[in-house]
Formats: sequence, C-alpha cells, structure tokens
Amino acid sequence: MGTLTNLLSLARAGYVLAREGVISALPSDPLPPPARLGQKLAGLVRRRRGKERARSEKLSIALNRLGPSWVKLGQFLATRPDVVGAEIAGDLELLQDRMQPFGRAEAIRQVEESLGRPLEAMFSDFSEPVAAASVAQVHRAVRKRDGIVVAVKVIRPGVRRRFRHDLETFYTIARLQEKHVPAARRLRPVAVTDTLAQSARIEMDLRLEAAAFSELGENTKDDPGFRVPQVDWELSGRDCVTMEWIGGIKLSDVAAIRAAGHDLEALAAAIVQSFLRHTLRDGFFHADMHPGNLFVDEKGDIVAVDLGICGRLGRKERRFLAEILYGFITRDYLRVAQVHFEAGYVPAHHDVTSFAQAIRAIGEPIHGQSAETISMAKLLTLLFEVTELFDMQTRPELLLLQKTMVVVEGVARTLDPHFNMWKTAEPVVGDWIRRNLGPAGIAADARDGVMAGLHLMRQLPELAARAEALSKDITEAGEKGFRLSPETIEQIGRAEARHSRWGHAALWVIALLLAIWVFSG
Repeated sequence: MGTLTNLLSLARAGYVLAREGVISALPSDPLPPPARLGQKLAGLVRRRRGKERARSEKLSIALNRLGPSWVKLGQFLATRPDVVGAEIAGDLELLQDRMQPFGRAEAIRQVEESLGRPLEAMFSDFSEPVAAASVAQVHRAVRKRDGIVVAVKVIRPGVRRRFRHDLETFYTIARLQEKHVPAARRLRPVAVTDTLAQSARIEMDLRLEAAAFSELGENTKDDPGFRVPQVDWELSGRDCVTMEWIGGIKLSDVAAIRAAGHDLEALAAAIVQSFLRHTLRDGFFHADMHPGNLFVDEKGDIVAVDLGICGRLGRKERRFLAEILYGFITRDYLRVAQVHFEAGYVPAHHDVTSFAQAIRAIGEPIHGQSAETISMAKLLTLLFEVTELFDMQTRPELLLLQKTMVVVEGVARTLDPHFNMWKTAEPVVGDWIRRNLGPAGIAADARDGVMAGLHLMRQLPELAARAEALSKDITEAGEKGFRLSPETIEQIGRAEARHSRWGHAALWVIALLLAIWVFSG
C-alpha cells in the first residue's frame, strides 16, 4: 500500500498548498496548458484571507501546516535555485521555521533516554522551551556540577519516523517528474531527493551537529571577532546536545546593537571576512548564517549558533572560487574562463574565448559601479546563469556557497548600508591566493602529487590482483555468456507486475481525487 499512501500524502500536500494560495500565486508563464488549468482549479479552494499575503508568507504557512519534513524540504530547496527557480528559491529563503513547541515533560524524557541518567543528576534547573523549530527545540538549563547556565537542544519526538514517511512521498514526486517531465530529467530530481535525505539524516543526529561545532570551534579559535558555543560532550547524545548559553543580542536587532555601543561597520566586516576565511582557508562553513542564528556578545564578537546545515568545499572548489573573485577584481576575464575549463565545470568542446566574452559581459558593468554597490553574491548569481549557456553541470556545493554568500552579504549591508564588499574581502582572498597560488602553493601541490604517487604505488599489488580477477570474469562471461539465476528472473517478473498494478491504481486514484477536488470547489 506504499504507493497509494504516497499518492494520498501528495494529494493532501497539494490541497494544503492550494488552500493557502501558494499554487495560484506561482508564475503561470512557464507552465504547460494542463498545469495552468490545475492552477485555476487550485484558485477555487484558496482561502479568502490568503489573497492579501505575500507568496513567501503563504509558503511558510503551508509548509509549517504540512509538518517538519516539508519545512525541511523548503529549506533545502532554497539552496537549489537550479531546481525550483531563483524566484521561488528567494521566497523559500524567507521561510520561517517556527513549529509549535512540544512539552517540557516530553523533552525531559528525550534527554534522559539519550543520556541514560535522570535529569536531576545532570541539571538543577530545566526551563520550558525558549525556541522551537522543525527538527528540535532549545531549553535553558543550569548544569548541576558547576551551576553554569547552558542551552540544551532536544530532538522533536517522532521527527525521524515522520521524515521517513514523508521522504517516500518526496521520492514519488521525483520519480513522476523523471518519468513524465523530460525537461526535469536534467535536474536529476531523484538524486536531489537523495541529497535531501542524507542532509536530513545528518541534521537529525545531534551528535553530528555537536561535532560540527567542535570542528568550526577548532578552526576559528585564533580568529578575531568570531566564535561558536562550546559543546559539553558529557551531556550530549543522539537526541540532545548541551552547549554554552549565548546571552548576546541577535544580529537582527540592529537598534539594540547600536544602543549597546557596538561598532556596526566592524561587525559587518567581521561577518564577511569570517565567512570567507572559513570557506577558503578551512573548506568548512556555516551554511545557515541568517541574522536569527548570529549573536553579538558583550565583547563585540559574533557568535554563530545552529549548525544543522553546513557546507564543505574541496581544494579544487576553493581555488576555483578564489581565482574567480581575483579575476573579476583584476578584470582578467580570460583567466576566469580558463579556471572553469581547468576545473572541468565547462565541457572542453566549448571555446574558452567565447566563454571569456560572456564573462566580460558580467564583469564590465560591475567595474562601472561604485565599490559600495557591487554585490559579490549577485556576481556569482549572474556567473552561474551564464554558465548554463555553456552546459555547466549543477554543482550543489557551489549553489550552497552562493546562497550563504547572499545571506551573509545581506546581513553585512543591514549593519552597514555603505558596506564595501570588495575592500573587505580583499585581505582574505588576497592572502589565500598568495599562500596557495604563489611559490608556496606550487610547492604544496608538488608535495601532494608526490604523496598521491606513493599512495598509488602502495596499492599496485592489490590493483594488479583485482585486474587479474576481473580479466578472468570477463573471459568466463565471454565463453559461457551472461546468465540470470531463476530466482532473479522470478523477482524481476514480480516487480514488473507489481509496478503495472500500482501504475493503473495510481491513475484511478489521481482521477478520483481530481474529480472530488473539482466538485468540492
């Protein structure tokens, strides 16, 4: 009954989206005629009060009604404008992840089961929830052993089971897209869903978030103006994580920051330079740096919380990013184009000089502007749009980087409207380029090449044995042919028959739901 259940879940989601006015608010121009008809039908069941709301607000209300898994889907798709389009991705970036909190007693039960001790043995005080999101909520507590105030993040009960259930619905949508919408196949919706599933599994194990805090803390321990909370590993487990309580001012409260006497221009520079330092130097960055996740402490340092979403860049991607930024700064558009080809992002059959011409079309207008108005995030957005014309494949890690840079730059300009992105970025980007693309970088690349060669030499005996075994298998297959066992043939037949039965049943269910929807309108 899995397919039928998924179709019913999909129908419910469609109804909620239609009821909140999301479907009727979508752009109709790119839709084929049948989809436009469906959009008109969706308008019949839209709530009256939903007409006045902005589309981003409608999306937020609808996804929060559908539950934690759908909120997580929305947050994930906000990082994939290649899948949902830049306009919808922009709406999803404004998604307010505010779920109803669960009870304190249930949170205590989760903590005790995760840590294997009674609450009284760990905390002398444990508050009602102070913040609640789709995956977890936060409580203020007092650690018993030393009386220090801490924050305890507790997983939402049943969220993993609910996500597994909803994930099947997401896979159903993805498979239907790949089967019936040829234009969507290039975006590989099933692979996108695989990425979502892995991302959510990581986020729902709070030990991994604690490890992310630990790693980012080690990377930034000597950095000026930025830090993350310290994790208490003794009081952390799969379902809860205990960390330092941050009592500063949220970066979203600019008036309070100014009233506290903090330097807004210095904070704007600190957040951008910190992000670029983490990205280029460490290859590991906080990928959800919206103002609600950033605080200013008493010393004027930025403190980042909620590391459920983080990004990684390999050495090749970091070099790619640094050379692109430096190439635009120096107006070396041919070098920017060559970097794309060297990284393998643009297929070799394209002409590098033609690609450089397209890059120039982005760079020259920027150099005609004042430095204060130049947006690095907008530059990357335009760059990725141009690369689509040259068959550049989707790079999820670069899209996550782009999305985070948009948010970080927006926060900086909120603090300092005259913020100069290039002047602020140059010390970090220039230092990385000097260290990694100059003589020291060449020496490091040579050392890495030698180490890779030595590693390959150590593996030669094993590789030779594998090659010999593979050669024997190929020879045997050539002589005897490739055969399937009777059990395998029988299983294939059963699977095909089951797919056929459910395919017909699905068509009847869809037709029935559509009829009910139309007549109920």
